[in-house]
Amino acid sequence: MANLGPGRPRLEQRRRQGTTPRAEILDAAAELFTTKGYANTSTRAVADAVGIRQASLYHHFAAKDDILDALLAETVAGPVEFAQRMMAEPDDAVTQLYALALFDVRQLRTARWNLGALYLLPELRTERFVAFRRRRDELRGHYERLAAESSAAAGQSDDSRMLPFRLVETVIAIRYDEDAATVEAERVIPDAVLRIVGHPGDMDAVRAAAAELLARLGEIDPA
Repeated sequence: MANLGPGRPRLEQRRRQGTTPRAEILDAAAELFTTKGYANTSTRAVADAVGIRQASLYHHFAAKDDILDALLAETVAGPVEFAQRMMAEPDDAVTQLYALALFDVRQLRTARWNLGALYLLPELRTERFVAFRRRRDELRGHYERLAAESSAAAGQSDDSRMLPFRLVETVIAIRYDEDAATVEAERVIPDAVLRIVGHPGDMDAVRAAAAELLARLGEIDPA
């Protein structure tokens, strides 16, 4: 047995992705929650998947819903932080909306586990997950603001401002149905977002501007 930190020694050598026991727990839980179901997964099953004792798991997470909360937080933390950083940039709303959609689609598509599929769990409606719901609402607010500004620039009403956020999240359903989402989603979905808000301009120009914005903020150039 190996002792890799606080708590009891692990039952066997590492077999999960992650640089820390906490990260390994999250990786195991993400797999089990998305493949076996949240209700059908016990903390003992998560501990077994990591190769640690259940008591060691409780050193990092007091309950199963704490694990779920941490996993859900990961799905919105990146795009929210990206949207906040974009607010200080000079790019127009169309460019920022495209860049946000691209960033978000990419992280949802390439995540090791399809955690967005957990958004419909009934548990998320409880008081326990109010902080996550507020954070996700914050992300939706960034989408709606940029969509409304983009529609106004195109001389359109803002009736469709709620749709871009929902459209981006279709990548979750694509992964669920097909067990993967192809890289083409990173162009098709952001392009569709701009069509929804009535953008009449050159799509190639927007893609190039969004690529430059992503690079400027330290993200990988989508090209």
